[in-house]
Amino acid sequence: MLEETLKWRAAYKPEEIRWHEVAFEGETGKVSRANFCDRQGRSVLIMRPGMQNTTPSEVSVRHLVYLLENAILNLVEGQEQMCWLIDFTGFTMKTNVSVKIASDVINILQNHYPERLAVAFLYNPPKIFQAFWKAIKYFLDPKTSQKVKFVNPKDKGSVELMKSYFDMENLPSVFGGKATLEYDHQQFSQMMAQDELKAAQVWALDEKAHHITNGPSSGPEVAPEPITATN
Repeated sequence: MLEETLKWRAAYKPEEIRWHEVAFEGETGKVSRANFCDRQGRSVLIMRPGMQNTTPSEVSVRHLVYLLENAILNLVEGQEQMCWLIDFTGFTMKTNVSVKIASDVINILQNHYPERLAVAFLYNPPKIFQAFWKAIKYFLDPKTSQKVKFVNPKDKGSVELMKSYFDMENLPSVFGGKATLEYDHQQFSQMMAQDELKAAQVWALDEKAHHITNGPSSGPEVAPEPITATN
């Protein structure tokens, strides 16, 4: 898996994706990083499939990969996983992604970001989602499937589950909390721009470590000049 991921990263170059390349995908806030963490300090990605604004494509996948990298960048020290909150408000078959795109996302998540997902909450999904779920569940590894939690706001157990993961004061009301879910694309874009500066520093350190470990690779070696004997 490590070898395949190294090949994938070398080809896909997720660390080189820039916000301006995928920003139009996020104009409606269909995927964004929350301004709060769960009780264990894990980054939270909010997904709103009902806010779909483009035809799902490879660029949609790159947009998600960008935000996966951003969520990892913002993990607190000692934490390596993230949470997903999926809001189905406004979800219809027209806003649904294709099974192919879903399988591509699952493949990337499972094979190239293993153990990065702590839990994914599917909050109050409509009945029409069930058929889609049956189709994509086929591609899920059993271990990943166990991390997917269906949450019914009318179910006491579901409510207690959300409370165990999140501070209700921070959790948006669309997920049963007390906060308001607002997405400001300009403000979010500014935050991504700041994070890209931070990411550049992180990757610069990685490149420096690689240089020190493996030695410089700046071009052909130059033969030393011969020593001339002196009288």
